[in-house]
Amino acid sequence: MVDLKSQYEKIKSQIDERVLNVIESTAFINGPEVQNFQKELADYLGVKHVIGCANGTDALQVAMMALGLKPGDEVISVSFTFVATVEVIALLGLKPVFVDVEEGTFNMDVAKLEELITPKTKAIIPVHLFGQCANMEAIMNIAKKHNLYVIEDNCQAIGSTFKFSNGDVKKAGSIGHVGCTSFFPSKNLGCYGDGGAIFTNDDEVANRVRSVVNHGMTVRYYHDHIGVNSRLDSIQAAILSVKLKELDNYIKARQIAADFYDKAFENIEQLETPARYSQSNHVFHQYTLKLKNVNRAKLIEYLNSKEIPAMIYYPVPLHLQKAYVEFGNYKKGDFPITEELCDQVFSLPMHTELDEEQLKYITTAVVEFIKGI
Repeated sequence: MVDLKSQYEKIKSQIDERVLNVIESTAFINGPEVQNFQKELADYLGVKHVIGCANGTDALQVAMMALGLKPGDEVISVSFTFVATVEVIALLGLKPVFVDVEEGTFNMDVAKLEELITPKTKAIIPVHLFGQCANMEAIMNIAKKHNLYVIEDNCQAIGSTFKFSNGDVKKAGSIGHVGCTSFFPSKNLGCYGDGGAIFTNDDEVANRVRSVVNHGMTVRYYHDHIGVNSRLDSIQAAILSVKLKELDNYIKARQIAADFYDKAFENIEQLETPARYSQSNHVFHQYTLKLKNVNRAKLIEYLNSKEIPAMIYYPVPLHLQKAYVEFGNYKKGDFPITEELCDQVFSLPMHTELDEEQLKYITTAVVEFIKGI
């Protein structure tokens, strides 16, 4: 699904030099490379503050802790996402409240959002799924109306942009009160281990985040907040600094691959290609198709027989997962679009090193299977 080795080989000399410099400096935690990368990413995103942390899951948890959310508070998010989004809500004693998604973009259905808000609602977590933004203009308007925080789960869409109706364009993760991302190796901007970051334009929130990720300290050995130990290490920051300079090129390569897929599948009625939201540029963390009257398991088995990987993101919606049923007594049928997508979507290889020969091989195999039905 991802060719990290070929990607590394193109930037090997830069990566190796930066990593060795960190080792020689022995500044492994919060060293100059971390400070440098945080500044570079803040400039790229157009935000005042970027604070590194250990992973994307921690980024979401720390954001909620820094905003002062308390047990019993309700947080609205989607059921069609990776579990981390909702996992941290539950871990903090908050209550996840689910909303359905749009059939085309797979992102939060803002038309169904406001009806879920209660006096206990304190935050909304939109997920920019697979690489394009949710409708952040509508979400921010609703949040402002009800005095709610917005925490962007930007773990799959770093580099994506959102265009507002007044013409303003902002990077994903820079729009809400706090943005969160993951640097898991397979991400569009990925490190060579675990890593994450939190972004904000709010000075006070940034100071709380810096404290929370470092055991609640503002001054060494003086703990003003309940905190955690969640820091981005210097080696990963050095790697990310090199890769950040390539991010826009990586996005372009993914978009070219997606366009190839689109063209190959445009006349195949059993395949619905990913919708493009007009207000957001899709950076294609995943290329996810929706099947119509096709046996998904057999298709994936056929592709695997040809050494073509294919994945299902995500086979079971969170509201039907055993761990989360208790939060709303949810049942099958409560979120029909989410459930339909879980039954029908599958994702093809998507990364920066896909060439035309590989893309032809993949798309030919998919079409062969479909036409052989």
